[in-house]
Amino acid sequence: MSTDFLEREGTRLPANVAVRRVLVDAAQWSQSAQSLRDLDACLLALWGADDRDVDGMFRIFAAFLLPDHVLLLQHAMPAATPVYPSLAGWFPVADRLQRAVYDLLGLQPDAGDRRPWLRHGGWPDDHFPLRRDSDSTQTFPVEPAPYSFVPVSGDGVHEIAVGPVHAGTIEPGHFRFSVVGEKVLRLEARLGYTHKGIAKRFEGLPLAEGHHLAARICGDSTVAFSWAYCAALESITDTELPRRAASLRALALERERLANHLGDLGALGNDAGLAFGLVQFSSLKEQLLRLNQEAFGKRYLFDYLVPGGVVTDLGMHAIRAMLDEATMLEQAVATLRTIYDDHAGLQDRFRDAGQVSPELARAHGALGLAGRASGTAQDVRIDLPWPPYDWLRPRRVLRFGGDVAARVLVRFDEIIESLRLCRSLLETLPAGPSLITLPTAATGRLGLGLIEGWRGPVLIALETAADNRVRRCHAHDPSWQNWPLVEYAIHGNIVPDFPLINKSFNLAYSGHDG
Repeated sequence: MSTDFLEREGTRLPANVAVRRVLVDAAQWSQSAQSLRDLDACLLALWGADDRDVDGMFRIFAAFLLPDHVLLLQHAMPAATPVYPSLAGWFPVADRLQRAVYDLLGLQPDAGDRRPWLRHGGWPDDHFPLRRDSDSTQTFPVEPAPYSFVPVSGDGVHEIAVGPVHAGTIEPGHFRFSVVGEKVLRLEARLGYTHKGIAKRFEGLPLAEGHHLAARICGDSTVAFSWAYCAALESITDTELPRRAASLRALALERERLANHLGDLGALGNDAGLAFGLVQFSSLKEQLLRLNQEAFGKRYLFDYLVPGGVVTDLGMHAIRAMLDEATMLEQAVATLRTIYDDHAGLQDRFRDAGQVSPELARAHGALGLAGRASGTAQDVRIDLPWPPYDWLRPRRVLRFGGDVAARVLVRFDEIIESLRLCRSLLETLPAGPSLITLPTAATGRLGLGLIEGWRGPVLIALETAADNRVRRCHAHDPSWQNWPLVEYAIHGNIVPDFPLINKSFNLAYSGHDG
């Protein structure tokens, strides 16, 4: 199908990356999806909106990642029949996204899975919390209903139900294994237990305060979500960030990446029987967090990023301490990598476990770390660089094995690259302000912020209302794309390997559920 009409109808939204917004009818919605699939585009996010108070319509939005820009499709539906063509035939992740949109807004795809995703009996099936006429103070008795997991039958097949409450201190998720002996034939995950009503909470917030909520969508990605929100608002107000502020934000983002990778490498070693790895990497992560506290006033950088910049600047003492820390971490991580590589028992657990082939990763739109471990060469910092990544020029980290070992290697490689970026940022920190004041935002503007967090690209779609307030805000975590891959990765493995495989992805429950 020709995409000529996309070129004719496209408009550009100001953002931290190039964005084209295209208004389409139902036929063009489907035709666009087919063409975008043929172009190997990635479905970044899908969400809905209730605009009945404006023009009597509902709307569905889909954001696609292309090599040099983000394409935002927008399709309007009459309030009487809010039905739209399903995208799941071209983009499998759309199936769960569409289920979530229905639970929240009542917008129905014309095909696909109709089981609830977020509701969990927390509100009636004819109540839609994100509709404009929904009473956010209304409460309902929890009435859990049976959930129809896909059955697997055959000689010797039985089911093992795990969760949603787990033995460890982790967030809730239900995993239904169909197995023969200990070999897994199928895994189906049920999530949505940590749904917090984030989108509803955003409505009506002052634009200058929304970053506080964004920072708390997913605690281990607080910098990525904060920056995505700030980038969306700064695009709406046509604000150019001071170079020093952009560099300090990038430093915070890379330190968030380092903290998570260090923690994960320790946990993966421990899950494979090497407690020594947990002790060593936990110590390194703790040292990094303590320096965060000393330099930024916080161990985890909640509320460090604000619209217009950052809240505190760095002094020379903190800069020298971070440069010394980078040297120490490079040496320590190199030593630990040698230990991990040479440990036969560890490598026996890592290699060939939880394999996701490059073909499978590409078909399911794998993003971020999990995608790069399966040959998907996508990193927004490189492909659609925003300041200061346009001059930092990060090196692409890529592996093709697609197993636990590959995901471990990506973490090791990204630690070294993040340390290089941190050193470059610290040594070339520009002069100038680290915070400026944003102008008042116009009503009815839509801005996107897209930031490559440590898991993958985090997206915020922000729309303004009168009085400098949020009309609506949609946040998307890359775990949406990658959770289905966990279900494929466990095929043919044994049940006791699931914790190791699951940890090698380390996907979000909280950020995913919203």
